[in-house]
Amino acid sequence: MSDKPPESLLDRISTITGNAVAWLTVLMVVITFVIVVMRYVFDAGLIWLQESVIWMHAVVFMMGAAYTLREEEHVRVDVFYRTMSATRRAWIDLIGVIIFLWPLCIYMAWTSYDFAAASWSFREASRESGGLPYPLIPMLKSVLLLMPVAVAVQGAALLLRSSRTLRRR
Repeated sequence: MSDKPPESLLDRISTITGNAVAWLTVLMVVITFVIVVMRYVFDAGLIWLQESVIWMHAVVFMMGAAYTLREEEHVRVDVFYRTMSATRRAWIDLIGVIIFLWPLCIYMAWTSYDFAAASWSFREASRESGGLPYPLIPMLKSVLLLMPVAVAVQGAALLLRSSRTLRRR
């Protein structure tokens, strides 16, 4: 059995996911360059390529949320938090995960399920002619279900880390 705390595995999941989606930003830059060259040099364009940049941006934002939480780069009122003791920060993190983070994740997953399921059942494709084909739109809408799961998993790591801090005090 490993001597690493259980939250380190959960943290690794967020790190791997965050690093993977970070590469989408590089791909977005390359594709945007191709779109600009095609439009202004060759007077041509591909709708599906333009749509793919928008969807990649959404995936980066959604799937990068857990990594952002792991790195403590998320938005929070840090005026008081940064001056608090480790114990008080642990209490705030623990309560925040239970009272705010997990209920929000449950709500997001619950409300997104029908949206993603409908997209799959209708075999949704882009509304634009020449846009993204099926099954790309349903796959992308399914990210709405993956994001709250990934954030909830990272919340579990934060909860375990906070609990360990409180047990040591």
